[in-house]
Amino acid sequence: MRNGPHGVSMSTTQAATDLSTKQQRILQYLRTNAADQTYFKSRLIAKDLGLSAKEVGANMRAILDGDFDVTVEKWGYSSGTTWKVTR
Repeated sequence: MRNGPHGVSMSTTQAATDLSTKQQRILQYLRTNAADQTYFKSRLIAKDLGLSAKEVGANMRAILDGDFDVTVEKWGYSSGTTWKVTR
């Protein structure tokens, strides 16, 4: 659960609806493709979703800051950003 704008508790499903279409697509991609712990490069997510790596990186912030059933950490930057995703 996370708190909404007025301190009211919101479920993860409600929080997911606050995401843009691109952010929802990225979150669904992570949910579908992540094992217990998986590392993804922005450029590979972008390729699979028809986005640019820059778009993935820019939209990942909402997922990083949100309360979802996956945890995302910016893991490294070597030939592109790598994200550590834990279910």
